[in-house]
Amino acid sequence: MSRIGIFGGTFDPVHVGHLVVAAWVRAALELDRVELVVANEPWQKLDRPQLSPAQDRLAMVEAAVEGIEGIAASSVEIDRGGLTYTVDTLEAFRVDNPNGSLFLILGSDAAGGLNTWHRHEEIAEMAELVVVDRPGAIGQRPSVAHRVVDCPMLDLSSTLVREWADASRPLDGLVPPAALAYCSDKGLYG
Repeated sequence: MSRIGIFGGTFDPVHVGHLVVAAWVRAALELDRVELVVANEPWQKLDRPQLSPAQDRLAMVEAAVEGIEGIAASSVEIDRGGLTYTVDTLEAFRVDNPNGSLFLILGSDAAGGLNTWHRHEEIAEMAELVVVDRPGAIGQRPSVAHRVVDCPMLDLSSTLVREWADASRPLDGLVPPAALAYCSDKGLYG
């Protein structure tokens, strides 16, 4: 019976904070693996201009997790196509792992708004919710049963990384080296 963490996001770009959360939660909950699920078309970010192509975001995550035991990149949402809804992703993982346990990893900023998500009432029935605090959203929690895992809090976000890139600041140390090399090769983020 496998124990799988599902950590979704746009990962535009993936950064070291994502990897810290994945590794920390995996260890704390003794998960077999954590899947970083790359959103295809995130419904909550449709108003954001210039979202990097999903295949590029997936390639960055694949590069970032290469060689990290128990952490993998997932293309399940990209493969499905269309808008990205967490409930659909959990259904897909449940089909592939009918006897396994799923753990949905959420930053506290996302957890606080869970009741606005598509078919939100089904999410907590399909997976155990795991909340990690993020700077600026400490203590925000969903109104349904959940578990809190204390992780090191890095005041880092993909938005901040993009802003630094736009300002021609170095991204070394913020973005995993292999993902940063992919960004450079593809001319992403300035």
